[in-house]
Amino acid sequence: MKKAARMLLVLAGAAGSAQAQSPVTIYGIMDAAIVGERGGKEGAVTKVTSGAAAASRIGFKGSEALGGGLSAFYTLEMGVKIDSGQVDATGTLFNRQALVGLKGSFGSVALGRQYTPYHNTLVQVVDPFNTGYAGTAKNLFPHFGSNIRTSNTVTYFSPRVRGLDVELAYSAGEQSDSSGKRQFGGAVGFVDGPLTVRLAYNSKNGDAASGFVRSRNTLLGAQYRLTSLTLHAGYGIDRGPDSSPLGNPNNPYGGVAPTPSSDGREVLLGVTVPFKQGKLMASIMHKDDRTAFNQDGSSWGIGYLHALSKRTGLYASYAHIRNRNGAGFTVANNTEAGTGNTGYNLGIRHSF
Repeated sequence: MKKAARMLLVLAGAAGSAQAQSPVTIYGIMDAAIVGERGGKEGAVTKVTSGAAAASRIGFKGSEALGGGLSAFYTLEMGVKIDSGQVDATGTLFNRQALVGLKGSFGSVALGRQYTPYHNTLVQVVDPFNTGYAGTAKNLFPHFGSNIRTSNTVTYFSPRVRGLDVELAYSAGEQSDSSGKRQFGGAVGFVDGPLTVRLAYNSKNGDAASGFVRSRNTLLGAQYRLTSLTLHAGYGIDRGPDSSPLGNPNNPYGGVAPTPSSDGREVLLGVTVPFKQGKLMASIMHKDDRTAFNQDGSSWGIGYLHALSKRTGLYASYAHIRNRNGAGFTVANNTEAGTGNTGYNLGIRHSF
């Protein structure tokens, strides 16, 4: 931790001195909540959690004009735990994003640790909770691990032309066998006034021990903005042994351990409603496990974010899951997988 703190001080100082040459932005989110979880073998759990709505973070980003409409850009972003003051990934400083790239009329290309097209579609289009709070889509959708972000990644974002845009990502597994842990994905989006539609695909290989078996995730999302509310919808297809990992793999309900689905479908319907000084969020979801185990799940969630200012807000969220045939889905939040089938968050978040 002392080494990480020294590194941050050096970076902050460098950022301050560099502003005379090119703009450097220091940004972040500080989020902390009281979290309650019920229904699992751990019993009633109440705790203070960092990043229940949006993961707490500190980041540095900037760009430099190179002439001819071309510019270079970078982002360095680390996760922090407000409840303990620690970094949220031991041994890794910039665990959230670390990238550098070029941007021009062709779009943008970046190299480093980055978000997947699957994640971008789920958080930006499908989920009214933006994959945070107790109502997060990750309660049933496979939004964990390398489905969120990958290292050793090359990405391309096209400019939007007549409402259409394309996103591509390739992550090298960097193992002795070049195909081990290799991952690639993409998304095609269309925006027409209040309507946004996006189709994302993600494919990843196992390692040599698994025989390099491939797992795939496909996600179709839609969002429609009305005057008084925004409608959300998503449909996911998962195939392969690592396509749908459980958020909490530690048998949260005891008894016979649940089996992660290798052939499943998810559906989400949600809404976001501006309300007084904030917004109301709600969704219902269903997981259809098409394996012989038939471990389905259904859930609903509701939440409210109340704005005290443009940068500070208070929030409350509640969600419940109904597991079937020994399924092991748990109520999560942005940074934790959860321990039971019911959960709530009462928190505060501040951005800078």
